[in-house]
Formats: sequence, structure tokens, C-alpha cells
Amino acid sequence: MDPVYLLTLFIVLTPLVIAGVMLNRHSQRRRALAAAFPAEWLMTIKRNIPPYSKLSAEMQQQVQNYTQQFLHDKSFEGCGGLVLTDEIKVTIAAQASLLLLNRKVRCYPNLYSVLVYPSTYVVKNKHDEESVRLGESWRTGAVVLAWDSVKRGVTNFADGHNLVIHEFAHQLDQEDGSGDGAPILADRSSYATWARVLSQEYELHRKRVAKSKKTVLDAYGASDPAEFFAVASETFFEKPRQLHRKHPELYAELQKFYRVDPREWV
Repeated sequence: MDPVYLLTLFIVLTPLVIAGVMLNRHSQRRRALAAAFPAEWLMTIKRNIPPYSKLSAEMQQQVQNYTQQFLHDKSFEGCGGLVLTDEIKVTIAAQASLLLLNRKVRCYPNLYSVLVYPSTYVVKNKHDEESVRLGESWRTGAVVLAWDSVKRGVTNFADGHNLVIHEFAHQLDQEDGSGDGAPILADRSSYATWARVLSQEYELHRKRVAKSKKTVLDAYGASDPAEFFAVASETFFEKPRQLHRKHPELYAELQKFYRVDPREWV
């Protein structure tokens, strides 16, 4: 057969094949998201996500919708011998959904994989030095979590420590390509106030931590602006009344960004 003809046929058909594959995937996704929310998943959410019962019916539906999207679009990988279960995946996805409520945004568009270890894990840097970690968020599209820490976060949803909220706050922060404590805001006019309040609160937090003073925010937030935003997000969702009382301007900025008021859930 004429090679030129074959090449022409390949050039003509390839876009059609790709379009067909994409259309098929889109149809599969639409059908999956239109399916009834599994009763087992809902039981897991009610058992493992304490704020869920306090949410309005509309927000509960949002949690279910985002959880379905998350579990359909993201891949999960068990690491260190962990066998993944629906409970693990649903618990992580539903918690991550709390950060998206009322915001009408895509479900972590830059995230592709969630890697879950049974407990703390060890990583080596380029100098072959080891460090122990509970979790991390990568700009390359992955979140790493220790399942025992995830469980601790939902068992006590009032201590200001929540690994899933922390790492997925990093994901939001990194959506513009950099993790700097300044996520994508709703409009340009919001950035000036955000920068002023967050930088002032960060510097205040650094000074208090340096002097070993008590603070509602975890000391780890003094590491850098990105960690401050992640820690502030944990505190906002888990200790909203204390954060509002001690840091009203910070609370107001986080409330405008997340578009929820967790004080109503306590």
C-alpha cells in the first residue's frame, strides 16, 4: 500500500480516534457522577467526618458531589504495605471536599494521585539525609498522607490538627504554580487585603513562637507563609471560635476565601 496514502490516513484518523476516546471518557465520567451516592460511602462520611451532620442539606449534597468527583478523577495508591479500602478513600475525599464548599470551583484540578502510607514514613533528600513525615503536597500533582494521622484528624475534630485539611490547603495554594501562602482568590481586589492581613498575622505568629508564647495556631505555621496558610486553615475549620476571638481579621479573610463559617458547625 502506498506509504503516502497510509500517512495521510493516519493524519486524518488520529484526531478522530482521540476525539472518540475523549468523548467516551467524558460519557463514562458523566454517568459515574450521575449515579446514586453509595449508602456505604454515606455511612463512612457520617461516621468519620464530624462536621457533616451540622452542615445544611445543600452543603451535605456538595460534599457528596465533590467526593464522587474526587474518587472518580483521582487515583489512590497504598504505600508501605497499606491495603486501600473504600473507608480510607472516602474519608480523605470527603475531608478534602470541606475546603471546596460554596466556592463553585473544580475539584483540585492539578491533583492526580493520593499516596497513602499506614503511618509516618521516611524520605531522603538529595544529600541522602532522612526525615520522618506525616504528609506532603507536591506541585506535580500528588498528595502523600499517613493514614493513622488522617484518622487522628477526624477522631478529634477540635484540636486544630488535621492532616488532610493541611495538605489540601497546600494544594489550593499551589494551584497558581507556587506555594507561597497566597491561593487564587475570587477577584483581584481581594489580594491587597489578603496580603496585608496574612503577612501581619504571619509575622505576629513568628514573634510569638520565637518567644515561646501560647497561640491558638500551631507553631509549625511559623516556618514560612505557605505553612502559615495551611496551619491557619486547619485552625479555621477545627477551632473556629478560638481563631475568631484571637485573630478576627485572619478569620475574616479565611471566611471570605472558604465561603463557610465553621463556627456554625461547632
